[in-house]
Amino acid sequence: MTTATYYPVLECQGTTREAASDYQGRWFLTDLEGNSLSAKDYPSLQQVVADVKFGYLALTATGMLRLDIVLDVIEDDESVQSTAYLDGSAIKVVDEGDLAATWFENVIGEPCRFVKRLDVAV
Repeated sequence: MTTATYYPVLECQGTTREAASDYQGRWFLTDLEGNSLSAKDYPSLQQVVADVKFGYLALTATGMLRLDIVLDVIEDDESVQSTAYLDGSAIKVVDEGDLAATWFENVIGEPCRFVKRLDVAV
C-alpha cells in the first residue's frame, strides 16, 4: 500500500498525515508585490516541513522555532483579502500576518509574505 504525501504549503516539504489532504496547496509564499515564490529560486523552502495537527498548520525548519497557523479561520471580511499571483493567475488570498512573514523571511533570507488561498474549498 502506497502512502500519499500532501503539501499544504506549495514548494515546501509535505506530510503523510491524512488530515492534510483537505489543505493541499492552500498556502504559498509571495514577494512583496504578490508574486509566488518557488523553491527553484529559494531552495531553502525545501527545508520547511508543513504538517497538519491539532487544528493547526505546523511549520518547522532547521534552526527555527515551530510556527503554528490556525487552520480553519473564516476569511469572509473582504477588507483583509488581497490578490496574489500563482503561476501567472490572479488568486484571492489572505495574508497570514507579520509573524509568519518574518518566520519565512528568516528561512529564505528575503522579505516575503505567507498567504492562504481563498479559492480552495475546505
